Amino acid sequence: MAGMAKKLKTLRCPTCRTIVLAGSEDFPFCSDRCRVIDLGKWASGGYVISSPIHDPELLDELDGLRDRQLSDSSGGRGDAN
Repeated sequence: MAGMAKKLKTLRCPTCRTIVLAGSEDFPFCSDRCRVIDLGKWASGGYVISSPIHDPELLDELDGLRDRQLSDSSGGRGDAN
């Protein structure tokens, strides 16, 4: 193993795809500019983390909200029967 060179860990900048060394000051970005561009995308809603909701209580709450919105959009009329 004496003759093997140590492989440098690299990654591509998520913004501009430039190769970045793992020890870089701005890692995983290549520069502060790319870091700010990425932050702007998060702040403006350009990126979204989406996953299914598995919490039964939260699902029930969302169903209740949806039902209320549907009844409000029908002119606020309740069932008179």
